[in-house]
Amino acid sequence: MQGVCRPESVGKLADLAGKITLFPGRTDDAAVIAAAVKGCDGVLCVLVPWGVKGYATKTAEAVLAHADPGARLVFSCGWHISMDGKDRYPRRLRLEMRIIPPLVRLLRVADIGDQVRACARIFASSRDWTLVRGSDLEEGPSEGLPIWSDHVGDPILALNRTRRIDFALFMVAALTDDALIRRAPAIVSRRAATAG
Repeated sequence: MQGVCRPESVGKLADLAGKITLFPGRTDDAAVIAAAVKGCDGVLCVLVPWGVKGYATKTAEAVLAHADPGARLVFSCGWHISMDGKDRYPRRLRLEMRIIPPLVRLLRVADIGDQVRACARIFASSRDWTLVRGSDLEEGPSEGLPIWSDHVGDPILALNRTRRIDFALFMVAALTDDALIRRAPAIVSRRAATAG
């Protein structure tokens, strides 16, 4: 198992020495990604739109370019990404997406548009990819593998929450689920679907 880790965070993973090979660096560094994904059958990648210099887009491009042929690629992002324009977003999310992206870009903290561009690169790729779109994340014990839909707005996604650990479980499960190839599942907690 191999992973890319910010250099300043490598020490936090000391207890995993011998279980995982770490590549200190940033995921938008194509050379770091090329080394980390070499020989991997599957790649898990979080598309983070940090800063205003194309971090998410460079990350996606590096993974698409350097992952071994035939490798399963599983990316993650937020619900706001739409593959086919058929998602029906709740009013609160639509309002947030009008206010937050310009504000964080002005502050040079993040560029949500960069994540949109990164996902467009993925959607255009002929690689075996899956783009997992996560709802609001929360801490807590696992509630089981999340349920999903192709489109935000499906009633099963109404509660809009997923345990962080279950988000990770879904990404790992997507590595071997051929039904998810070239799809962008929007996920929620399994319990969220029956909560009321």
